[in-house]
Amino acid sequence: MSQTSQASELLSMDVNQIVESIQTFLRSLGAEVSSPWFYLQFGLILATAGIAWAADGAIRSQVDMSSLAMRWPLPLRHFVRVMVFSASTAIFAILMIVERVAMYHMTWPSRSYLIVVAAKLALAWLAIRLITSVIRNAFIVRVVSLAAWTVAALSIIGQLDSAIDLLDSYAIVLGDLRLTPLLLIKAGALVIVAVWLTNIASNFAESRINRSSDLTPSIQVLLVKMIRMGLMVVAVVIALSAVGINLSALAVFTGAVGVGLGLGLQKIVANFISGLILLVDKSVKPGDLVTIGDNTGRISAMKTRYISVAAGDGREFLIPNEDLVTQKVVNWTYTDKNTLVKIAFGTNYDADPKLVCKLAADIAAAHPRATKGKTPNCLLTEFAEAGMKFSLTFWIADPDGMDGVKSDVMLALWEAFKREGIRVPYPVREIRVRGGALPVETVVEVPS
Repeated sequence: MSQTSQASELLSMDVNQIVESIQTFLRSLGAEVSSPWFYLQFGLILATAGIAWAADGAIRSQVDMSSLAMRWPLPLRHFVRVMVFSASTAIFAILMIVERVAMYHMTWPSRSYLIVVAAKLALAWLAIRLITSVIRNAFIVRVVSLAAWTVAALSIIGQLDSAIDLLDSYAIVLGDLRLTPLLLIKAGALVIVAVWLTNIASNFAESRINRSSDLTPSIQVLLVKMIRMGLMVVAVVIALSAVGINLSALAVFTGAVGVGLGLGLQKIVANFISGLILLVDKSVKPGDLVTIGDNTGRISAMKTRYISVAAGDGREFLIPNEDLVTQKVVNWTYTDKNTLVKIAFGTNYDADPKLVCKLAADIAAAHPRATKGKTPNCLLTEFAEAGMKFSLTFWIADPDGMDGVKSDVMLALWEAFKREGIRVPYPVREIRVRGGALPVETVVEVPS
């Protein structure tokens, strides 16, 4: 007998067994529905659910969650808050248990089967809610809660084995790899758990690395990224191996993914590699003041694909890592935070250039942000058509707020010039109008 015929025979046997189990379940369910005790139990369940819902609203209106169990230990406080948020489920489960005990002593145990199932389902949901409350991601909480409660429900009604057999009966064979819905569900669940544990471990490692004063910011970011990537790869490999997936059987898919990365994800890969290059060569690091094109600001974060540059006015520029490697970047704090401030200004020819230079240097030196160890310098740079041009330079300890420093110094210069009678030159325009019997000549000065 060929392998194909054997596989088809096994598949038909599995399907027949599943069909028989489903028929048995439907027969037992039909017997339950036809009994008057079924409707009594169903009515009690609906009434209990209404009572639990009303009690939950009353409890939440009377309890202040911000101060609830504030002085208790953290685990106990967390447990109490979860129980308050799940008060309706807890009250429903308690009432169901009380009704089950009462009916157990008043009549046959089989006549309270539906109440037992409802009580177990409520207790299972309460336990799942308590366990998943430690997870911060809302989407993962929903997925885990729904999956765990589905498994618990199938186990409570005695259909878990049948469901497992059904999910394992359909398969796609790829070489030595047999893919079934059951295998995929197990792999997905283990990958989610592994990624969650990896996230916890990487966050712990990141907090320890960031507290180390011996490492530069760029090295800290590089180590955190390497640890996250390494733990993620290890977690996925362990999860797939745990469900029996031979990784060598995925070589074809790995090659296809490699081709996809090379063709469709070029920019993503380029940005990722560029990010690693930036972290290794330390050309930029978090906290640096940079100018990239027309954007200036401090680097607030370095991600896998981009860096975030805070402009200081509420905006953040997300610049791809590749641009920092291939384009011109001005790093104001690469080796030294000291910054030279340059201010160009002019006066008319009536002013004394030596007095102008002395006033400008004294004003720059008096600014609170000027570096005290470096004397400001003022130079006469040009005898222009409209007047003399000067260049004032002085140092500040940090480039942050450089425009504000320039403004302060120029305002002080303006006040000093007014006090000393020094005029700032402005263009003069002559308009001559000729016509009529007598020529008219008018000179108008228009300030720029």
